[in-house]
Parts: sequence; C-alpha cells; structure tokens
Amino acid sequence: GAFAVNYDACLMTRIQKMSLDYHFKVEQESGSFMHAFFGFNGTAGVWRVSAINESGGWKDRTTVEDMDLAVRACLKEWEFLYVGDIRVKSELPSTFKAYRHQQHRWTCGAANLFRKMGWEIVTNKGVSIWKKWHLLYSFLFVRRVIAPILTFLFYCVVIPLSAMVPEVHIPVWGLVYIPTAITVMNAIRNPGSLHLMPFWILFENVMSMHRMRAALTGLLETAHVNDWVVTEKVGDLVKDDFDVPLLEPLKPTECVERYVNKPVV
Repeated sequence: GAFAVNYDACLMTRIQKMSLDYHFKVEQESGSFMHAFFGFNGTAGVWRVSAINESGGWKDRTTVEDMDLAVRACLKEWEFLYVGDIRVKSELPSTFKAYRHQQHRWTCGAANLFRKMGWEIVTNKGVSIWKKWHLLYSFLFVRRVIAPILTFLFYCVVIPLSAMVPEVHIPVWGLVYIPTAITVMNAIRNPGSLHLMPFWILFENVMSMHRMRAALTGLLETAHVNDWVVTEKVGDLVKDDFDVPLLEPLKPTECVERYVNKPVV
C-alpha cells in the first residue's frame, strides 16, 4: 500500500488521506479478498510482465493508462492482489491547483475509458456476464460517469434549491441517511479525523463541480480530453528519514496462498 509522507502538511492533504484510506483499505482490500476486480493504481503497484504483454501492453489512449491496463487484464482473467503489508512512500498534492489537475486527469480519463472500452467489454467472451456487469456498469458507468455528475447536481443544486424553494421536497433518506452513510464509510478508517468531516464534505462539494466537468469532457471527448498536466509535488518531505517500514513480513493468510499458487498481477 501507499503511505503518504506529507498527509499532515495541510488540511487539504489530511482530507485526501481520508478518501485514499477508504479507497485502498476498503475498496481495494475487499476486492482482493473477494477475488473481484478493483482498479489498479500506478502508485505502489507491481505487474507481471506476462500479464502486461497478454493484455495488449501499455497504452496511452487515455489519461488513466493504469486503469486501462487493469481492465484489459481483467478481461484476460488475471487476478489482482492487494498486499497491505508492503508500504511504499508517496506524496499527496499539497496545493489546490495540483489536486484539481490530478482529479481532472483521473475523472476525465476514466469516463473516456468507459466510452472506448464499453463495447469491447460487452462483446468479450472470456469472462462471465457478472464480471462484465461489474466492470461496465458498477466500476465504470456508475462510479466513473454517473457519480461525479449526480454528486454535483444533488449536493450543489437540488439541496440548495430545496432550502430556497419550499415546493422542492427531498425525502429524509435522501437528505440525511444516504449522505450520513457515505460520510461514515469514508471516516471509518480515520476515527481520529472525525472532527474534519465537515471540511471534507465542503471540500468534496467544491471538487464535485470540477469532477463533473471532467467526466463530461471524457464522455463526450471534447477538445481537452487528453490534456496531461503533471501533478506538482514538493518532493522535499520524501527525502526525510521517515520511520515507515517499507517491507513488513507477510502473515500466512489466504492472500499469501493466492499470491503463491494463482496467476495474479
């Protein structure tokens, strides 16, 4: 797993850590445990050369080459394994400009990948219908296309409109229960950061506008769909001697058995 050495540099990096901890320790670890597909991240990832070659190699047709390769490897029935015992130092963008460019690249590239690979996933004969459904509908369409658009429209348009226009009524489950559940799931890995959740909610609402625009850019393939802006990072903190164990001994678990006995990326 990736360990952010500058997670406490500012409020924005602490907010990022909350989201990334959920992504790595909940989404990816649960996907690995359930033998299901989860998106590959370029940070702290290792590939088998045979998996890359069999999947068609590294392609630069989108701004999310790592996700592109992961989807194609999944269609070739390669399995992914998340090993949280191995830690690798990484750095989070510490300025809003750098973070905004990073999120645009990730969101736009994922939506564009859905456009480019949708039919290829549907017509693939090497995987089950359930894996196709998970890849196409759950992983790409709902989470990479619908979620950014719906988040902005609901939290930044519908809810404020309901406060100003009495005729606009939102059920309690949509106004309270679902947002609370999402907030708790993101905070569950960082109980010590619960006091930052109001800031996390406000920050995510601001970013929802940028993510929606990026998702539409990738889905419609407008002029800036392939814009690549390198994420600016300070770099000084990475040189410091942090007490982070990079290689921790693996425990004899089911994941280790999968790593030894099955073809995994």
